Amino acid sequence: MGWKTLDNMDISGKKVLLRVDINVPMKADKVSDATRIEKIVPTVKDILAAKGMPILMAHFGRPKGVASAALSLKQLIPALETALGQSVIWADATIGAKAEAASAALREGQILMLENTRFHADEEANTTEFAAALAALGDIFCNDAFSAAHRAHASTEGLTHHLPACAGRLMQAELQALEAALGAPQRPVVAVVGGAKVSTKLDLLGNLVTKVDHLVIGGGMANTFLAAQGHAIGASLAEHEMTDTAQNILAKAKAAGCKIILPSDIVVARAFAAHAPHETLPAASCPKDAMILDAGPDTVDTIASVFEAAKTLVWNGPLGAFELEPFDRATNAAARKAAALSAAGKLISVAGGGDTVAALNKAGAAQDFSYISTAGGAFLEWMEGKTLPGVAALTQK
Repeated sequence: MGWKTLDNMDISGKKVLLRVDINVPMKADKVSDATRIEKIVPTVKDILAAKGMPILMAHFGRPKGVASAALSLKQLIPALETALGQSVIWADATIGAKAEAASAALREGQILMLENTRFHADEEANTTEFAAALAALGDIFCNDAFSAAHRAHASTEGLTHHLPACAGRLMQAELQALEAALGAPQRPVVAVVGGAKVSTKLDLLGNLVTKVDHLVIGGGMANTFLAAQGHAIGASLAEHEMTDTAQNILAKAKAAGCKIILPSDIVVARAFAAHAPHETLPAASCPKDAMILDAGPDTVDTIASVFEAAKTLVWNGPLGAFELEPFDRATNAAARKAAALSAAGKLISVAGGGDTVAALNKAGAAQDFSYISTAGGAFLEWMEGKTLPGVAALTQK
């Protein structure tokens, strides 16, 4: 661990510039899902308990340097106050005289919220001037936005060059979970990668085959691999132009000692619809007019056995068309198996990605996974083995 946490900082009487991700969905001008807001509460509470004064910074939407009422963070104040259980002072500015006056007036026990950082083009450009203007508002920089750590912006990377920096509780939890999953994992390690396209996860697959002992490939991606092995896949979703790439990944995995697990049996249907008539067949026997929509029970048994022998699991993507019953069975069964092993203390399980979280929630398995990341792009780039600027900046400081 080359980065500091709040525990390493003396924040008593200090103003803490706290980068958070509260880019939440809205419906009828109200927050429709407050999960991201709720996740910042422990960090804010810990800063207050240590007699620090949190100044919240965040982006909202994609304003591209242009201020707009529709993307103002002011509309999130009610949801923030509900989650935090106290009032939040609104600055109505990100930098400059108005923000500086609000910061100067801040007292112990109070929380200040700045306006959308992306109302300034210099945020995404990560200019020294904008980072310095932000730094003028506080004494310490605390980054609690792992989900924005793959962006080298002024509020994620630039501030580390101007102020003492540390990770917030959410960032700390993310980094510790990811380190346990792929940095220095307990072996054997198994990864589950699903989704529609091989082309969108080339870097991910290429990185994982050198780091894990078993790689389970599901969803539409698995169809491309089955086609690469010469199996008929009928009308299934697949990238036939990627079969050579799939063969290269299989060869790379073999050289690295990573065993790739593809469906040995498949669930096929003639229509992409819930409760469409379907049948289970061997993986090489998809009819010309049918499409593969899920892995079969034999495949699920194989995956369950791999999970039982593993110590660490990393999961990104569903195994089939989990949105449609009964083509969610493989994803549900595998997820529940992983959850049960995790709950029993036999498996460290880390999952992330939008479809992944939705699938695990649908299966009723998410609560028993060791860690669920809501970071999206940052989680995926970390799995791909890429350096995240927001994390690297903390490590270097």
